[in-house]
Amino acid sequence: MHHAASDPLFPACRPRCARQMAVGDGHILHVEECGPIDGLPVLFLHDGPGHGCQPDHRRLFDPERFRVISIDQRGAGRSLPSGELGANTTPDLVVDLEHVRDALGISNWIVFGGGWGSLLALAYAQLFTERIFGLVLCGIFLGSRQEVEAVVQAAPPGQAAAWQQFADAIPAGEHENLLAAYARRILGDNPAAAENASRAWLNYGRALHNKAPLLVWPDHDIALATARLQLHYLQHDCFIAPGQLLAGVEHLRHLPAAIVQGVADPLYPTHAAGALHRAWPEATWFPVANAGHDVLAPQIARACIKALGWVAACVETVG
Repeated sequence: MHHAASDPLFPACRPRCARQMAVGDGHILHVEECGPIDGLPVLFLHDGPGHGCQPDHRRLFDPERFRVISIDQRGAGRSLPSGELGANTTPDLVVDLEHVRDALGISNWIVFGGGWGSLLALAYAQLFTERIFGLVLCGIFLGSRQEVEAVVQAAPPGQAAAWQQFADAIPAGEHENLLAAYARRILGDNPAAAENASRAWLNYGRALHNKAPLLVWPDHDIALATARLQLHYLQHDCFIAPGQLLAGVEHLRHLPAAIVQGVADPLYPTHAAGALHRAWPEATWFPVANAGHDVLAPQIARACIKALGWVAACVETVG
């Protein structure tokens, strides 16, 4: 399969099947599959929390080689109830992945996670290691207070104007803790304040992904749900113990793994990717110069496709 130099992605494909899967606690997950039923199974974990999968994410996978399972996590994307925060924690999401694997009759799979998905992939793999063939982790986020504060409390490199706009949406008297100030509004019961804060929060997130701000959100309700989920998780330190994911690498050393990291990612200076690489030197390190956080950006997508090919080749050799 050859691609134009500028577009490393595979051609767009339709899901082979899409289903709504009840996982308990009133949550119903949107689960999609594409690629051959007898392909090498890959679980794709979207960024976020709260973003949901996009059709273009399917283009990261060779449609003739991989059986790709994409899940909109609890409350995110097309999962229901949209934006629901009850029974919505990282351990809940981890158990959901195992539920889906079992329901689909998959014994083992490669897990591919970007951004928030890299955190969820590590949390899942460390608990259900015997179900994992290998890991592709991109745009590393480990959920630490330091990582969050580095982009919320101060301007990341090259983002001074976007950060100033983000900070200015909150009265100066509350600037010492912008995360808490945004959480009070977005998770509060004043709809107008929640909407204004959500818009400022999400547009700042778009700036960090090198995307232009949106004046009108195409799906207003899903945008508000995304902001609610993000503040819910970030307020609770992503429901993981400090240092938990780095310590848990001990259980994963035997697995083929790749770490893809854009060196211009605004989260990169927080050293999460470097810390993971040091903790896990056996994982193959794919630094991408001049690239940011977006898994679909051409340079990152190209590196992820290469990394997945490498992990898959390791699995098929052993298999």
